[in-house]
Amino acid sequence: MKFKIALIGAGNVAWHLAPALEDAGHVITEVYARTLKSAENITDRVYAGEPKDDLDFSASEAEIFILAVKDSAILEVADEIILPEDSILVHTSGSVALDILNYSSATYTGIFYPLQSFTKGRKIEFDEVPFLLESDDEETLQKLKKLAKSLTPLTYTVRSKDRKAMHIAAVFASNFSNHMIRIAEEVMRRQGLDFEMLKPLIIETISKSLQIGAKAAQTGPAIREDYETLEDHHRFLSYNENFAEIYRLVSQDIIDS
Repeated sequence: MKFKIALIGAGNVAWHLAPALEDAGHVITEVYARTLKSAENITDRVYAGEPKDDLDFSASEAEIFILAVKDSAILEVADEIILPEDSILVHTSGSVALDILNYSSATYTGIFYPLQSFTKGRKIEFDEVPFLLESDDEETLQKLKKLAKSLTPLTYTVRSKDRKAMHIAAVFASNFSNHMIRIAEEVMRRQGLDFEMLKPLIIETISKSLQIGAKAAQTGPAIREDYETLEDHHRFLSYNENFAEIYRLVSQDIIDS
């Protein structure tokens, strides 16, 4: 089954999702952004698709409208968008509940959440991206499953409360681990050291954690309860109170776990 789809938003998710949906055989009818230039940044990536800077979609031929905007904008856009009859409105957020779309004019609503980190310009293999789906309407849910399965075999039906837990877990696994790597970069740079030296360790740590489980893969002074080293490291980081406190809190949590 192929769908006509309108995208509302021109950020990282829309930048990746528009061409992926078109490659899967679907038609992108319109792309909305607050400025036409931003919308054109997405429509330029697909064969067809009208750029829009207004939320009146009453004459659209699209059946599915995908809200790919930041979480704080979902309610406002859902309230303002004008949709045709029998339309399906979904959002792509990991942490926002389905019922926020009750404020919209959509006939049917749902969740179409790709569990992945998106950055413009970086290629994503969509057949490796899990999609978390939800709808209170069974027919709508089946359509979303067909849409997701045109992109990936990794499709899951997940209710809002469980999706929020998964999103929190994803923040720890992805955003926080990335931030730790950024801190490591800064520590190395401050000493005039080449961060490239740490890359094999990072790759092996992630690989081992996924293979044998994070608890079994844990190494370092905290798991050994090497308090002398921990105190020495904490003193070293005194030049940056935030880094020192992060080091203390994470080390203590490793000891306590």
